[in-house]
Amino acid sequence: MEGMPFEGPTGERLRKALFVAVIALGVFLTIQALAGLMNLRYIGAGISAANTISVSGHGESFSTPDIATFNFSVVSEKSTVAAAQADATAKINAVTAYLKSAGVDEKDIQTSDYAINPQYDYTNQVCTNGYCPGGKQVLRGYEVRQSTTVKVRDTAKAGDLLAGVGTKGATEVSGLNFTFDNPNQGQDEARDKAIADAKAKAEVLAKQLGVTLVRVVSFNENSGGPVYPMAYKSAGTANLDAVAQSAPAISVGQNKTTDDVSVTYEIR
Repeated sequence: MEGMPFEGPTGERLRKALFVAVIALGVFLTIQALAGLMNLRYIGAGISAANTISVSGHGESFSTPDIATFNFSVVSEKSTVAAAQADATAKINAVTAYLKSAGVDEKDIQTSDYAINPQYDYTNQVCTNGYCPGGKQVLRGYEVRQSTTVKVRDTAKAGDLLAGVGTKGATEVSGLNFTFDNPNQGQDEARDKAIADAKAKAEVLAKQLGVTLVRVVSFNENSGGPVYPMAYKSAGTANLDAVAQSAPAISVGQNKTTDDVSVTYEIR
């Protein structure tokens, strides 16, 4: 029948256009449906809590350090660089061998500095006819200085090791510090106590106000960090001569770590 909308070439084009429109509409509706399903779990997630209370908490931990570190240097001055290096090498090898024999692992002995510097003497020249020329710089030799950092895992040996390195050629010892093999241990414990303190305060406050804690909506932390006491420090040959006669009494003590938190709870 003539005049039917889907007959002939024009009808064919209409059918194709309609088919494409139906497909496009179906795709659009499918995407919208999927987006709606995906957003269901976020309903209310972006809504700020209207009723809140904020509390602070403080925590402290006291731990006995399990690591001691100290630094020592060997120094040699000779007329030539080669001679100074050879002498410094002999000294550092002797100290290193001693440390290893005392139970210090090789990976805990680390060179921290190595320097070679010329050494000069300054002499005044003789004045003649009222004229005094400036001083004269004369090369005396060369100084080799090698510094090493030592980590002691048995803190009870720290005093003996300080005395021992002096007898093996070290001319300077400094910076005995006590710390932890796991530096986060004390901080984690202090944070746990601070959070527990804040939660306990929030529960008491909620009871007093006649409300219920719902969830944490914000958290802030102010870490005080550990306090590392320096137990021993010496430098110079005279000090080491005294140390070598008797190992110093070393007190490890305890390190204090603090942590402060602020927690905001939603209430209803």
